[in-house]
Amino acid sequence: MANSAQARKRARQSEKRRIQNASQRSMVRTYIKRVDAALDSQDASAAGTALAEALPLIDKMVTKGIMHKNKAARHKSRLNKKVKALSA
Repeated sequence: MANSAQARKRARQSEKRRIQNASQRSMVRTYIKRVDAALDSQDASAAGTALAEALPLIDKMVTKGIMHKNKAARHKSRLNKKVKALSA
């Protein structure tokens, strides 16, 4: 356990950040699942709408350091490819 005041404060800050980051990560996963659900139901308009909501959120997580930029690019690319294939 942290002994100094500085270490106790750092532990509090770390825990607060961990909870916030977990919440943000969960939210991104939910938005990605919404796109997948729309794709599974073969609804092109819903998939396009869900993708339009998910893409800026994925980019935001990269700027916040919650998701790596390559992972974000991979998700965006794969989702976009699936939505375009459904629309065509």
